[in-house]
Amino acid sequence: MSATRIERDSMGELQVPAQALYGAQTQRAVDNFPISGQRMPAQFVRALVLAKAAAARANVALEQITPAQGQAIEAACEQLLAGDFMQHFPVDIFQTGSGTSSNMNANEVIATLASRACAEAVNPNDHVNCGQSSNDIIPSTLHISAALALHEHLLPSLEHLVGVLGQKAAQVHTFVKTGRTHLMDAMPVRLSQVLHGWAAQVKANLGHLRALQPSLQALAQGGTAVGTGINAHPDFSRLFSEQLSSATGVAFTPGDNLFALIGSQDTAVAVSGQLKTTAVSLMKIANDLRWMNSGPLAGLGEIELEALQPGSSIMPGKVNPVIPEATAMVAAQVIGNDATIAVAGQSGNFELNVMLPVIASNLLESIELLANASRLLADKAIAGFRVNEAKLKEALGRNPILVTALNPIIGYQKAAEIAKQAYREGRPIIDVALEHTDLSRERLETLLDPVKLTAGGL
Repeated sequence: MSATRIERDSMGELQVPAQALYGAQTQRAVDNFPISGQRMPAQFVRALVLAKAAAARANVALEQITPAQGQAIEAACEQLLAGDFMQHFPVDIFQTGSGTSSNMNANEVIATLASRACAEAVNPNDHVNCGQSSNDIIPSTLHISAALALHEHLLPSLEHLVGVLGQKAAQVHTFVKTGRTHLMDAMPVRLSQVLHGWAAQVKANLGHLRALQPSLQALAQGGTAVGTGINAHPDFSRLFSEQLSSATGVAFTPGDNLFALIGSQDTAVAVSGQLKTTAVSLMKIANDLRWMNSGPLAGLGEIELEALQPGSSIMPGKVNPVIPEATAMVAAQVIGNDATIAVAGQSGNFELNVMLPVIASNLLESIELLANASRLLADKAIAGFRVNEAKLKEALGRNPILVTALNPIIGYQKAAEIAKQAYREGRPIIDVALEHTDLSRERLETLLDPVKLTAGGL
């Protein structure tokens, strides 16, 4: 058996692993919740430790704890973040809905480290948790961790994707392909127009996510148990946000109404909804790439994605569009995460939402997955694909839908007859139009020029 020690809390004595930095309350959570084996995300734990350090600095300034205690708490937080801190945070995601177990896990670990370096006693509840409740520090940490993940990872990744799309659009501007609606042949488009369309989708998602940042950076901290701020200094909320902003470089502010931020998770639901929209955009781009790459002989074969790995364990030479496929799976996961967050978000019963850990976990997973997939899609699919110009021209030359350009001259009905005959006989549209109109071949070549048709107008 592993060596243990006896720890005590308000419920009595409990055996804890001898070398563990945490105490009895964390051990109770480990024993009570052997559910998934999944811990709270590292981004969440990092944000929680950052929040504890900011709280200590604020409490020293407000004379709620001594300078020695505050310095010891801050040093303990720095020590944790500099090492493999996740080994000290074993609590399952599926725990008490307030996240009290994770809060006390942090309080106990930080108090243990701080006590070793401080001549004064450092208590998990009285000092590390001073001016706080799980009911405000956990919703605040949810916001902090998501705000930092957006700022540091997802927004830069989406910006990178937009940049790569723009660069590739410039490279492929001269290529014209058959447009498709309902998966059927339609009027021609420039390949650059397709990529600029994708870029516009990503830019729109960037704008919507940025618009949510101020709400995400507004914190519940200072509301303590139910939003009234009991046992917290009146200036704690403001000083906490100032200290956290200074430490992270992200502008955090006290929430306008702490009752709303503790009793609901509407901001997290809104952010998740926008992450779902971003996922839908990435799935559209990924699927377009898969279709354009399909074949190469029996499909569209308009582009050739970079060959990254063998595509089959039985069919030699087969290569699959693995990055778009992975991106589509990420999108599916994010859409599922949003459903979980929506259900969890409505579990704000009176003064507290009681599904905070699962909201935090799913929100952070969605942000991380989208950030990673966006970069891979940019760098390993879009940046390096090759255009099959011969295939594009072959399809364009046989596309009867080009007859649409003749509508203003010969009328829709006549144009439809020409298109149907071209389809039926498998002939180029220009040859059939030459037989059934008074237009010269030279005039038809001008009117049916796919490049000119991508500009629209008459």
